[in-house]
Amino acid sequence: MNRFSAFPPSQLLLRLMAAAVTVAVVPSPATAQTGPAPRQTAEDRNAPATISAEKMSGRPDREVILEQDVEIIRGPTTVNADTATYRIVEDEVEASGNIRMRRFGDTYTGDELRLKLEAQEGYVTNPTYHLQRNNAQGGAERIDFEGEDRATVTDGTYSTCEGPDPDWYLKSSTMNLDAGREEGYARKTVVYFKGLPILAAPAMSFPLSKERKSGVLPPTIGTTNRGGLEVTLPYYFNIAPNRDLTLYPKLYARRGLQLGAEARYLGDGYFGQTRAEYLPHDRQTGTDRYAISSTHTQNLAPGLTYAWNINAASDDRYPDDFSRTLTTSSQRLLGRDLALTYAGNFWTAAARVSNFQVLQDPAAPIVRPYDRLPQLTLQTGRQDAAGFDWNVDTELTHFYHPDLITGERFLVNPRISYPIIRPGYFITPKLSLHGTEYRLHDRPVGAPDRLSRYLPTVSVDSGLVFERDAKFFGNTMTQTLEPRLFYVYTPYRDQSAFPIFDTAEADLSFAQLFSENRFVGNDRVSDANEITAALISRYIEPSGAERMRLAIGQRFYFNEQRVTLGTARNESRSDLLLSAYGRLTSTFSVEGNLQYSQTLDAVSRANYGVQWQPAPKSVLNLKYRRDRINNLEQVDVSAQWPFANRWYGVSRVNYSLPDNKVAEGLLGLEYKADCWVFRIVGQRTPTAASNATSALFFQLELNGLTRLGSNPLNALRENIPGYQLVNQPGNP
Repeated sequence: MNRFSAFPPSQLLLRLMAAAVTVAVVPSPATAQTGPAPRQTAEDRNAPATISAEKMSGRPDREVILEQDVEIIRGPTTVNADTATYRIVEDEVEASGNIRMRRFGDTYTGDELRLKLEAQEGYVTNPTYHLQRNNAQGGAERIDFEGEDRATVTDGTYSTCEGPDPDWYLKSSTMNLDAGREEGYARKTVVYFKGLPILAAPAMSFPLSKERKSGVLPPTIGTTNRGGLEVTLPYYFNIAPNRDLTLYPKLYARRGLQLGAEARYLGDGYFGQTRAEYLPHDRQTGTDRYAISSTHTQNLAPGLTYAWNINAASDDRYPDDFSRTLTTSSQRLLGRDLALTYAGNFWTAAARVSNFQVLQDPAAPIVRPYDRLPQLTLQTGRQDAAGFDWNVDTELTHFYHPDLITGERFLVNPRISYPIIRPGYFITPKLSLHGTEYRLHDRPVGAPDRLSRYLPTVSVDSGLVFERDAKFFGNTMTQTLEPRLFYVYTPYRDQSAFPIFDTAEADLSFAQLFSENRFVGNDRVSDANEITAALISRYIEPSGAERMRLAIGQRFYFNEQRVTLGTARNESRSDLLLSAYGRLTSTFSVEGNLQYSQTLDAVSRANYGVQWQPAPKSVLNLKYRRDRINNLEQVDVSAQWPFANRWYGVSRVNYSLPDNKVAEGLLGLEYKADCWVFRIVGQRTPTAASNATSALFFQLELNGLTRLGSNPLNALRENIPGYQLVNQPGNP
């Protein structure tokens, strides 16, 4: 039967035109699913409305009444209903019965609808909705549309959980959804989890995307053995896309109220971050406690840069009592540094002042480093200048210390080399001069006030590179064999009268084997008549990635080492270094480094490690570390592992074998639901030689809304190499 027979000719023509236009403008399914729908364009606003229904009546130029399987399309808006009236002059749709609307990619259902298509103003009653941008959904008594980007939800719910009975949802008397600002704002709000109210607030804001927004952040709750129960209520100011500020008052049950703030900024030619904390009248100590950390870098002019790095704390015990804040257990030397740098085409000049605040640990006292007040440096050089590489470093520094000898040091260090690099081999002869002048103050009676030292150094670095096709676990690889020899000669000069401002003996490593000086700093220049021999072999994939590396190296001395920071050493060779790394499969890798003393027939230092990561969010790390020189021997085991449906365990144990105790520890559980994650993590962190802080973290993460409780994520990332968020996109 021809269903068009009941229509007059004018309406039949309108229907046929509408159907033709509809076919032309319907997007493909792929286009409709490629992210948030674009806002309405001028072309959308001027596009004609297309309508279709089983029955039509009315006047095509003023008002059309539609019945049965109604569909009205204009631009990014599609309305389906049982019945509808389209007022052409007003560009308004009034519909009822099984309302289904798609608007800028978002979908709505309801009982009744009234909407001006071009202005995007109107309402829908008893609606449900689904927002495409963040996969959120909910229901309400009514939704009022106030333009393309804004809508007001009355007596509604909001959740990123799917299904009619979400695990968590937000219920509010009024919600304002602003797609333009990508923010929602709810009044008289209660958050329900598993049917129970867990959070109530007179007002709450939440994101409609992953973009940052201003507002009250969820409170964090935790506990430590130093401060007891801790509750933090942060407020975040999204000042601009490149600036923000977070205020975080924190209540310590045993100590009082701490006020904290963190500011971050990034601009054209400058960036920085400042964090400060202040606790007036700590109830445990009776004193005011504070800490500050600030970094800043700024380009004042082309080539001219100014920077600072400032850290301070109120007292030595701050890292012990507030180890989870900005001063951690490893930061007992707080640096303060100001620098002005100018860089030219082939040179760089800098002026710097720096000193340190030492947070002393009574069980392991720290010697205060020298202050540099100031330090002036000039570095210049050229690469491949007629085949030569040359550099000249100069430095003038005033060293100050309240208890030790002070003075100025002037350094000049020119270097020139001629690299010869050819396919299969290289050889680089090099000549350098280390010149140093001292003027000393507060020296012992009878000690000279002026000292000087000028020492030349000759070195030759050479190596061969052999390649061949090879197989590695059945895969085609390129294997290399790379023998290398490095010779250094520096004459001896007695330096026992020279002060030690900033110098220490470098730890032996492969990089140090191929350096001219055994010391770090400029107060000592090692005498050298020595050669380093090393052999490296690599397996390289066709993509260039290194699949395996094996290395062995040792330094051989032709003369006694007379310049030392201790007693002279008459050894014929250094410790033997061995290193190995291999990614044996896509999920399993191993690494090992060994320093072996042939003189003592003992291992001086060693570390070994394996990592197994068979699947996303499944990783196991095992490490062993030994340092005979510092009496250190540790076993470190860490893991993230699924042990039941949706359950993950996280742990780390760093066990000290000489002390027969756990040096550091972490243990926790994570549960991943479809739209939320729960974490509970306990951690023990050393803050001094004989002190440790224990903390307990609880966190409930409601995907797309907030994280409630304390935040253990930084602790998990730092303690478990390879850790992944259990709700990380793209992972099962």
